[in-house]
Amino acid sequence: MSMNFKKEGQKLPLFGIGPLLVWAIGLLTLVGIILTYSILKTGTVQGNGVVVFRTVGVILIIAGFVIWYVGALRSGMDESITENKLNTSGIYAWVRNPMYSGWWFMITGISLEWNNLWLLILIPVNWLILTITLINTEEKWLLDVYGESYAQYKKNVNRLIPWKRR
Repeated sequence: MSMNFKKEGQKLPLFGIGPLLVWAIGLLTLVGIILTYSILKTGTVQGNGVVVFRTVGVILIIAGFVIWYVGALRSGMDESITENKLNTSGIYAWVRNPMYSGWWFMITGISLEWNNLWLLILIPVNWLILTITLINTEEKWLLDVYGESYAQYKKNVNRLIPWKRR
């Protein structure tokens, strides 16, 4: 875990496990992409399917970048962390982990650009890696720091896929 603390009394690191987690799913996806040139060639989509894969890929890359950008640079998250405040407004009212979510969308979009059916397996695998890791690390830390406020927030806001719950 990257322990990046800006001020005394700050209870959570700024970066947490984020960089390592993003590198892990990115590396897994890169290995999958490299394998599409040898072992996984049989899954390559041809014809109109290429247009579909690449169009959806571009849309996911753009959406992921926007989600990441808003969560990382436009949400005031650094200040919330240094002031030990739970941020539940803006994009955080839609998704609990917009930075991870954004990277997941971008990496998924990048994998679709290779128009190979085998790479579709990586979408749920990467989601599972993110989910299991977040449940066992950052979610525990946040529950320890914010208690019932975070428990209630978890019930109302999805972990990785942005949407408003009823």
